[in-house]
Amino acid sequence: MNASVAHTFRSLKVRNYRLFATGQVVSLIGNWMQFTAQDWTVLHLSHNSGAALGWVTALQFLPVVALTLYGGKLADRYDKRTLLMFTNVGAGLVAVALGLLTLTGAIQLWHVLLLAACLGTANAIDNPARQSFVSEMVGGALLPNAISLNSAVFNAARIVGPAIAGVAISLIGTGPVFLLNSLTYAATLTALALMRPAELYRSARRRVPDARIADGIRYAARRPDLLLPMALMLVIGALGFNFQLTLALLSKTVFHRGAASFGLLTTALAAGALVGALASSRRSSRPSSYTVIGAAFGFGVFETLAGFAPGYLAATGILFLTGFFMIYLAQAANQRIQLGVGEQFRGRVMALYVLVFQGATPVFAPIVGWLAGVLGARSTLWVGGVASILAAAAVLGYRSHRRGARLAMRVRPVPHPRLVAPLPVIPAPRRAAPDDQPVAAAGCPAGRVHAAR
Repeated sequence: MNASVAHTFRSLKVRNYRLFATGQVVSLIGNWMQFTAQDWTVLHLSHNSGAALGWVTALQFLPVVALTLYGGKLADRYDKRTLLMFTNVGAGLVAVALGLLTLTGAIQLWHVLLLAACLGTANAIDNPARQSFVSEMVGGALLPNAISLNSAVFNAARIVGPAIAGVAISLIGTGPVFLLNSLTYAATLTALALMRPAELYRSARRRVPDARIADGIRYAARRPDLLLPMALMLVIGALGFNFQLTLALLSKTVFHRGAASFGLLTTALAAGALVGALASSRRSSRPSSYTVIGAAFGFGVFETLAGFAPGYLAATGILFLTGFFMIYLAQAANQRIQLGVGEQFRGRVMALYVLVFQGATPVFAPIVGWLAGVLGARSTLWVGGVASILAAAAVLGYRSHRRGARLAMRVRPVPHPRLVAPLPVIPAPRRAAPDDQPVAAAGCPAGRVHAAR
């Protein structure tokens, strides 16, 4: 058992990564507290409007569309640790602004919309730098495990954060929750400052002074093994991974529960995701495309079932399984891309992955909110589940067709030479000139004119 646990958490033996993971645990707990408080604030200010919640979610992810590719360029060109320090300071200032506006009673819906866009801007630069920085902390051999542990940290925070936020909102209100989150960014900044740059795994080509976004896109476009998981996550990220919006609506308008119960739904999803992340941490090599597709099928099935759950407790149980496949899928796709890309392109390719994974949210979050108003809050789950199943089936069909075509090209029957008679050589008919007279080229005998031609 001890050997198994040590194998699961083997990346934590690296000092720099251990510092990073510790700072992330504290900071991400605060982030999830803020997300819960923000959703509750939006529902309060908008009188339970799903569309308003959708617009806040959209504005939070809109900068991903505009700036993530540029963030990937920055990650390949500049020091990633320095970039992460700047983005964490920016996100902390957003939390301070939300807290002060709420405590003074001046908070309005447009404030939340504006600050959500500011936070999204910081995240657009942070995401590609943070994801590509993992390989610099642990090196290639431990990269699959470190990616999975990153996800485990994220989902552990997702379990603890909403649960704390649900209780804290009931006791002290949303304003202090925002301010508490602003303090947690100090943990990440301290961890980054204490790292030893000399122990980072940086090759001589770690920075690309002339890194261009177009080069990263062309690199990925030539790699079907990178494009397929990106295409799958584009659909699932757009319609299936909207839990920040869907669970708040489900808790308040379907099950008629308070903030604490909303936090429990989010905690159930995150608990399953944590188990899925730990299961992924056992992986030591690049996952196959069929692993990604299978996880997408599992996620789609359980999200659809969650949409039709008969009661609050049933929904909580199904969300646990949904969370497991959600993160198992996300990790498999992430690992397949990161472990298949060259180091000099990693920042830009991961930025492209973040763009297709999260960039569709600004477009589809208002649509999902509109669906909630037309078809009910449950539709925000089962529509995403069905879309995930169809996307997985489409990718599987394309992958199988492409594999069959390759096999057909490789496997060609070679006839046995003794069983095949040589074909007779039939000379070409002689061309005749008018009046059936042979035509001779200059310097060529008449009998050899056809060979000359």
